[in-house]
Amino acid sequence: MASNRTRPVTTFQGRCLINGSASAELLYSSTSLSFWGGVNPETGDVVDHHHPLRGECIAGRILVIPCGRGSCTGSTVMLELLLNQCSPAGLIFEQAEEILTLGVLVGKALFERSIPVVVLSSAGFHALRDWQFAAIDTGRVQLSDVPLSTPALQLYSIGNQVDLSESAKNVLAGKGGAAAKKALSIILQFAVIQGATRLIDVSRAHIDACIYTGPASLTFAQTFQNLGAQFVVPTTLNSISIDQRRWKELGIDPELACQAGTLANVYLSMGAQPSFTCAPYTLDNAPKEGENIGWAESNAVVFANSVLGAHTQKYPDFIDVCIALTGRAPSAGCHTTEGRRPSILVQVHTDIGAIDDSFYPVLGYLIGKIAQHRIPLVCGVEHLSPHRIDLKAFSAAFATTSSAAIFHMKGVTPESGQFASLESDLPQFEITASEIQECRRALNSATDPSVGLVSLGNPHFAIEEFERVSHLCKSRKKLPSIEFIITTSRSTYEQASAAGIITILKEFGATIITDTCWCMLGEPVVPKSARNIITNSGKYAHYAPGMVNRGVHFGSLAQCVDAACTGQFIDPLDSSQSGLR
Repeated sequence: MASNRTRPVTTFQGRCLINGSASAELLYSSTSLSFWGGVNPETGDVVDHHHPLRGECIAGRILVIPCGRGSCTGSTVMLELLLNQCSPAGLIFEQAEEILTLGVLVGKALFERSIPVVVLSSAGFHALRDWQFAAIDTGRVQLSDVPLSTPALQLYSIGNQVDLSESAKNVLAGKGGAAAKKALSIILQFAVIQGATRLIDVSRAHIDACIYTGPASLTFAQTFQNLGAQFVVPTTLNSISIDQRRWKELGIDPELACQAGTLANVYLSMGAQPSFTCAPYTLDNAPKEGENIGWAESNAVVFANSVLGAHTQKYPDFIDVCIALTGRAPSAGCHTTEGRRPSILVQVHTDIGAIDDSFYPVLGYLIGKIAQHRIPLVCGVEHLSPHRIDLKAFSAAFATTSSAAIFHMKGVTPESGQFASLESDLPQFEITASEIQECRRALNSATDPSVGLVSLGNPHFAIEEFERVSHLCKSRKKLPSIEFIITTSRSTYEQASAAGIITILKEFGATIITDTCWCMLGEPVVPKSARNIITNSGKYAHYAPGMVNRGVHFGSLAQCVDAACTGQFIDPLDSSQSGLR
């Protein structure tokens, strides 16, 4: 018979990332969580269809998760939660977390809204699963069976641990303007959290903070605009929340269009290029191997590091803006040799018969779940000779379930050969054909075979993908009741149009949207009548159920085109659909 006695208060000492005090009920999960696509910024409800905490509310509770994962926009959602007064009371991590922590740092630095953020040892972290309440004071965590009083806030200083060049000192003295001074101050606080002892110069930046998540995202941008902000390195913009040129035609809410358009224009006024793409590596003049860059957007970061061999951390939204304003970034993570070394080996068994293009996003998604914060060396797929767009799909899915900023694929990615001597020493994980099939099933959340929308272009379609889909669509027509929509960048659209591909797709019945991407689109672009969506994106198959409340079929590009012509997805792995074949 269980005892009703209250246990003595237990205390763990951790590392303080953001100082503060709090006392609240604990909400624990051993699974990392992306706030973008996973948490409603207006309520604090967990909406990630694939997360164990789905349906729980994090507002006013001390959230305990191993780390953040997925989108760099999690920092923006964190700031929205703070300003909407529905944030967690505190955050406790097992790993040093940067995306959500940066959101808190910005809330504290610019808006005087903050919560404590602590990292505990693995033993301390896992002990929290057995407790109901906690109190945080700087890095100390007290655990109890009953509510605790909020500790008095203790003074805490981590000191200045970053060596500064003379030019950086001049920026902090205000000689580069008020915006650069504020931006560099935030970068330095972020560098200290990372343990970086110096800053490095970067050659370019890619801003993900141009996504409109709510008033906080616009307020942040306008704060710097009012300080006279100007970017000092070439800077591209991620997908924004609307198609700037066609939002009326697409039926987008005018208020959203106004706010999202204003946000984009603020960054354009600072000197950004109107690239509006989540796949900046498809633009002309992609980063070179060994080039230090300051990119945000999770799939872009993973592709840049892994496939291009460029060097960038997985920068959270807001710090990307600060980097663009100063041309400087912390010397940490994938900017360093040690920060690019694999720490696990994943051996893939590919004895599953014919492999189509849907194999790579499934594999990326599964390896991301295994890797979590660790960098994997992937072995066993080199004989498949994946194309660049296969690695694009892999990168996006990997970035969805992992917090790591890089993977290495033996015989495929440019740095993998450096680590051949490590193969026998790394902790090894095996992926079997049955595990790959089970992961594919998990990405299929729809409960009936109907399809109302075909969603392609997450990340934005590259020209090679347009070539593939045009061959599949040529001389065919979709059903009038099915929407078939592709998102892409303006530059890729022009390439596809010049090649005659857009004409073929329009004859098929496709709609092409630029500037924005599926992670920002809802109704009416997602038809109200559509119960289910089909996509070939592992990233969108993960996020869509929580973001647009639809069932999702996941399949190959050919299966997506077939579904547009038949109105159904026949899943070859689902024996219950045998009568539909």
